[in-house]
Amino acid sequence: MDIMLWVVIPYVSLAFFVLGHVWRYRYDKFGWTTRSSQLYESRLLRWASPLFHFGILAVFLGHVMGLGIPKSWTDAVGLSEDAYHVLAVGIGSVAGVCTLVGAALLIYRRRTVGPVFSATTRMDKAMWFMLGLVILLGLWNTVAGSVLNLSGHYDYRTGVSEWYRSIFYFQPKYELMADAPIGFQAHAMAAMVLFAMWPFTRLVHVFSAPIGYLWRPYIVYRSRKPGQLGSRATARGWERTDSRR
Repeated sequence: MDIMLWVVIPYVSLAFFVLGHVWRYRYDKFGWTTRSSQLYESRLLRWASPLFHFGILAVFLGHVMGLGIPKSWTDAVGLSEDAYHVLAVGIGSVAGVCTLVGAALLIYRRRTVGPVFSATTRMDKAMWFMLGLVILLGLWNTVAGSVLNLSGHYDYRTGVSEWYRSIFYFQPKYELMADAPIGFQAHAMAAMVLFAMWPFTRLVHVFSAPIGYLWRPYIVYRSRKPGQLGSRATARGWERTDSRR
């Protein structure tokens, strides 16, 4: 059972994540979108979207540091365990709360604003449920394990983190995850389900960026009527061009 949970399922989730994005990009390019609902309502969105997006970005960077960087590296640069603990718990708690509040506002908006709710699909509901569960479990592990010490002392950097890295160099140390507290196990399992669903939801927009704007030519505006547009003087760089050229 431990091998099934912490070896087989992680690789199945990773395969769905990678191959699902390839399939989605090849066969559903027009569906690769956030399905924006800003036109329907903007008052709640103005607060909820920054809270959620900046919060989850900080959470992501914290996971990169906590899971991807070995403990020996931070020790080598002189970052003590106490300093790392304070930094991780402090920033992680604030980022987690911001993400949770932003997600709650977005879900409330989606449920109470008629046009937004009408545009909500079943996959949207499943995605928000799993995303909310992952956020709640992660925040619980931070507060209960590191602040309240309800589960006793557990150093996830020598347990969960090493298991996570071992997945990517194909020598999974499943026993490390099997010995982790139930809260970390639940958080990891919910995250794997979310990653398997990811390519088939609006979360694909995470991998979209307007990079083409960097070398896109300027848009030239022309008027059919001769003369100056408006009553103000033409700013530098906006001079009228001859449309016959």
